Amino acid sequence: MKILELYNILNEKIPSSLSCPWDNDGLMCCPNGQKEVGRILITLDVTQKAIDYATESGYDLIISHHPFIFKGLKAINDSDPIGDGAMKLIKRDVSVFSFHTRLDAVDGGVNDTLASLLELKQVTPFGEEGIGRIGELCHTMPLYELCEKLKEICGAPFVLAADGGVQCRRVAILGGEGGDDIANAAAAGADTYISGRLGYHNMTDAPGRGMNLIEAGHFYTEFPVCFTLEKMLKEIDPAINTEIYYSNRIMAI
Repeated sequence: MKILELYNILNEKIPSSLSCPWDNDGLMCCPNGQKEVGRILITLDVTQKAIDYATESGYDLIISHHPFIFKGLKAINDSDPIGDGAMKLIKRDVSVFSFHTRLDAVDGGVNDTLASLLELKQVTPFGEEGIGRIGELCHTMPLYELCEKLKEICGAPFVLAADGGVQCRRVAILGGEGGDDIANAAAAGADTYISGRLGYHNMTDAPGRGMNLIEAGHFYTEFPVCFTLEKMLKEIDPAINTEIYYSNRIMAI
């Protein structure tokens, strides 16, 4: 299967119509669209280390969640990390696909993956753009129990929790940056809202909202979708060799 052929298939499964208007994703880098795809590196972030690993290990393609190029490039040179990375990719004939907010919103994407890992039932979208998910836990549980479960499924070393004074049953999820959707989660009837980052003042105000807030880390709430992408690729072409790259560069010390 060729690079552009695979991109077109993924573009149908994860359509650009679901992307937020401010987003920049899709075919980020493509030195040769007719190149055969043999090896794919799947990563949350196209970091310098991920690029070095892919180019030095013979990968044909990197597929990421976060866009390789998010803001417009004004120059391409080795003093800029993105420009330097682009030159390495082009020299080594490695392409990059990034599926950002459309992968958040699509059925089975970032937030459906989290909902499935938490075993939520009756899951539906919430929020103005329908990116978040809300559903019911299998049973009511105290906040600390849900936090322990979340750490286990996301591989997070810790989570931050603000106790709203209620038990956890109806849970809203939004991987990544979710501070702007707290009111939407509450309006959808959530007693608990989980996101990657919510912000200090939002967490401090949680008792007054009567809703539990859990901040589990941007990386940790989105990384599980890499396994979803790998499964999708194997269904498209079982012969493609895939590897998931752990791109987190932020340490808990």
